[in-house]
Amino acid sequence: MATALVWDERLMWHDAGNQFGPRSPWIEPGPPPESVETKRRIKSLCDASGLTARLTVLAPRPATRAELERVHTALYVDRIETTSRAGGGNIASRAHTHIGGGGFEIACLAAGATITAVEAVMAGRVRNAYALLRPPGHHAEADAGQGFCVFNNGAVAAAHAIAALGLSRVAIVDLDAHHGNGAQSIFWRDPRVLTISVHQDRAFPLSVGDTTEQGEGPGHGFALNIPLPAGSSEAAYRATMDRVILPALDLFQPELIIVACGLDAGFMDPTARMLLSSDSFRLLTRALMGSADRLCDGRIVFTHEGGYHIQTVPFHALAVFETLSGIRTEVEDPFLAAARECAAPMLPHQDAAITRAEAALHAAPPTPRT
Repeated sequence: MATALVWDERLMWHDAGNQFGPRSPWIEPGPPPESVETKRRIKSLCDASGLTARLTVLAPRPATRAELERVHTALYVDRIETTSRAGGGNIASRAHTHIGGGGFEIACLAAGATITAVEAVMAGRVRNAYALLRPPGHHAEADAGQGFCVFNNGAVAAAHAIAALGLSRVAIVDLDAHHGNGAQSIFWRDPRVLTISVHQDRAFPLSVGDTTEQGEGPGHGFALNIPLPAGSSEAAYRATMDRVILPALDLFQPELIIVACGLDAGFMDPTARMLLSSDSFRLLTRALMGSADRLCDGRIVFTHEGGYHIQTVPFHALAVFETLSGIRTEVEDPFLAAARECAAPMLPHQDAAITRAEAALHAAPPTPRT
């Protein structure tokens, strides 16, 4: 079966505004890193390489209000809709997250894109799927947007898989260089969803993402964090996958894996300080696909999150698409040699961070509840 690409040109029309960073009268307005450029370049490279023609391209449908309110409060959904209809503005309470006029409909379509991907995979119409979308979602909490995120696309899809498709266990694996705080907070007390986040320690948000955060009540043990030191390269990520992420998935036995696919751990990203290459993303994708093959008949869905270097990100994404589809194009990553020059063996302080995450996993293993 083919790999699905969930795509709609309207998703590229999200207006992220012209303010980025802390609120200050001394910051000159300018386009934020979350822009249409990187996402459209991903699609363009897939097109130019001939890969898109060999994928199953699916058109998303918008998420309904009921689907959004499985993970977001009604007041928050109202705030997005009201702001959008007033012409746009800031929808975050603790930072600045902009939507423009019509932004509510685009954000609903982004959440619906991940639902569309999950439904296609669960129905067996495709082997796996990638929802290439904006705005991203993994920082959005139940009642607040944050970062560049409006609705939590991955969380909406996970809740849909449980409520509408009858699943009992869904895992969300967040590869973004910034902490997956949104899904963690949404499912903080829910043992049906295992949230795993490997990220640069204290990159964003600054106050969350530690190994001690493991969920609460019936959800204790079902939140897992691997905060890696800045400067971690493929060796540290490989060890994290082998020693923490894959064992956690084996314990949890998910029926579906959703990957919050941030590409900002790439070695040239302006928002993080990690050192991954396109081959690194190929390796991580292959590992997660192997876990899905073992545990849930290969059911795995990728939803696009961060990744902001306009030249390197398309090659990182193409590596993911090639791995998902099993199709190797003729494209050669012109940045791969430079990324390999930046790569380094795992250092002792990185190993210590992974060991702490291992200890947290074994202290509170995510064993399915009956």
